[in-house]
Amino acid sequence: MHVQNKYQYVDYLWDDKKAASLKDDQVALFLYRSNILGADLRITNYGGGNTSCKTIEKDPLTSEDVEVMWIKGSGGDIGTLSRSGIAGLYTSRLRNLKNVYKGLDDEDRMVGLFYHCLYDLDSKAPSIDTALHGLLPFKHIDHLHPDALIAVAAAKDSEKVTKEIWGDTMGWVPWQRPGFDLGIQLEQCLNNNPGIRGIVLGSHGLFTWGDTSYDCYINSLEVIEKASEFIENKIKAKGNVFGGQKINSLPKQERIEKATQLIPLFRGLCSSDRSMIGHFTDHEVVLEYINSHDLERLAPMGTSCPDHFLRTKIQPLVISLGQNDNISDNQSIIKKLEPAFAQYRQEYSDYYTNCKKDNSPAIRDPNPVIILVPSVGMFSFAKNKQTARVASEFYINAINVMRGAEAITAYTSLPRQEAFDIEYWLLEEAKLQRMPKEKPLTGKVAFITGAGGGIGKAIADKLAEEGANVVLSDIVEERLIEAIKTFKNDTATYAISDVTDHQSVEQAIEKACLDFGGVDIIVHSAGLAISKPIEDTTEKDWNILQDVLVKGQFNLSKVGASIMRKQNLGGNIVSIASKNGLVAGPNNVAYGTAKAAQLHMSRLMAAELAPDKIRVNTVNPDGVIVGSKIWEGAWAEGRAKAYGITVEELPAHYAKRNLLNEIIYPQDIANAVFALVAVLDKSTGNIVNVDGGMATAFVR
Repeated sequence: MHVQNKYQYVDYLWDDKKAASLKDDQVALFLYRSNILGADLRITNYGGGNTSCKTIEKDPLTSEDVEVMWIKGSGGDIGTLSRSGIAGLYTSRLRNLKNVYKGLDDEDRMVGLFYHCLYDLDSKAPSIDTALHGLLPFKHIDHLHPDALIAVAAAKDSEKVTKEIWGDTMGWVPWQRPGFDLGIQLEQCLNNNPGIRGIVLGSHGLFTWGDTSYDCYINSLEVIEKASEFIENKIKAKGNVFGGQKINSLPKQERIEKATQLIPLFRGLCSSDRSMIGHFTDHEVVLEYINSHDLERLAPMGTSCPDHFLRTKIQPLVISLGQNDNISDNQSIIKKLEPAFAQYRQEYSDYYTNCKKDNSPAIRDPNPVIILVPSVGMFSFAKNKQTARVASEFYINAINVMRGAEAITAYTSLPRQEAFDIEYWLLEEAKLQRMPKEKPLTGKVAFITGAGGGIGKAIADKLAEEGANVVLSDIVEERLIEAIKTFKNDTATYAISDVTDHQSVEQAIEKACLDFGGVDIIVHSAGLAISKPIEDTTEKDWNILQDVLVKGQFNLSKVGASIMRKQNLGGNIVSIASKNGLVAGPNNVAYGTAKAAQLHMSRLMAAELAPDKIRVNTVNPDGVIVGSKIWEGAWAEGRAKAYGITVEELPAHYAKRNLLNEIIYPQDIANAVFALVAVLDKSTGNIVNVDGGMATAFVR
């Protein structure tokens, strides 16, 4: 049994029992190794690195035994890698490509030739790293991007440092863009240094190998551990990191408050090209870096590892706030921020112009991905939450690399032209073009009240399905905990909120801002219904309906509009009212009056907020019985009594009374909300009836 307690800087995750269950399937064992390596962000980040194994298989045409290499496909992630994400190639065919390789100008053609080497016709697209694994003879290979190894790779005199750490047991090759020629360089390095346990790639990462999956795993861990220990000893000897602390961090609560105020402003400025989702972290590694003397020197240098800058852009934007900067005053802080963002965009455009080639893809979004605010923390922005979070994780990796390289000798980054050639590589562009078409609400944040179930949950489901990040709000946390389980990671969060309490609403929307960067869509679906004759309607009944339905809409609209104005991106406010706001029915004075107030408030706000491109609309349901919380208990009994029928007869009763004779479901209301926020983009002040057709409720 393997027992490993010797590692301080990496996680030993190998489970003998799990591995034993896979011993007859080397591909499954390779996937297991990949997953546990990817589970430790110090070893490699999301989407970074590559792993492979070689097995003997039967050739389907000749029935002869052939060697097949199984490797992570293009765009995959080793931490979540499965069989559907790998490529299987004939090793001999891959190596025979050396016979037709014409040099560095032939790299892109070689990637196309990988398809002629496929053994498994269901393979994922082979990645650019395929030749690097295929030209090495080992059965199991790891190509990883550990912070410690990239620090060695990015350090001044990297080759000398490699020898200092590992002696003659590790090879070293200088920086070169990944491709077929780099595979040849690795093969040559091994031939020149037989018996080495791995190779350091300058400014890039690490290759290690082994005869078994376990041997390969242990080799990777031991190499990373040794580099990490070397760096930490250097830091201890040096006595400080990044030149020491220049400024102090704000206390935790103040950092969060400032981040909450800043992130909608940053999001608005970052979204000049497309709507972005935000992420904030005040991780101790980030604070050490952004508060240091060396920040001003290191940040403009940019990152070194291609996997880093492909996700973070070549360099961050640093925003230094002075004591006199009042971030609660939107106009004054925007005046300071706008020139900084404009300068960043111009510098990025200059970088593109100076480095582009005749066949370079068009310039991409010039806005920053990473924003550093000394004393506060780091903000990242991307098309969705996962990408923004991963960019943040990658920049933390980059900070760790700078930290290590500076401790060893000095940090070096890639030359701008080399970085550009990676960022605007035609193969990278082709990968981007293969990505699925964006959904209509990608980059949008929706805040939905009453989302613990019923209509509110259906709306959250629909908006998330169409690409939005959603914030589920409800007064009962237990409902939210259950509701949130149905969403994919990074797409949803929740906030407990009492819509009748302005401060509670404010705090909930602040959480939405901190979690996703801001808010674009406010849907007021929280509600309740009371059906009584006027003589039985109490003041308490009247007040609670006015508070939840009318005051709740007012609170949400006021806070939501404030955030939308900060972002300057427009927005949508949708209230779920009722047919009863238009139609006079029996035993309904308190509820109907509140719903009518909601309708007119929406019209008033539509007129007021139009100059800010904030559209305000209303959806009027009727008879949503199946799946709606509002029909539980006394309301259903009250309506049944009003119509002289039983509760069980209500669905059929409501279906029969509309022109289409249709039962109305929560999903129907959700579809109407989606139409208003994503399709009817020039509609405001409108009422959309979702009632199967009720002539008495026709608006005109």
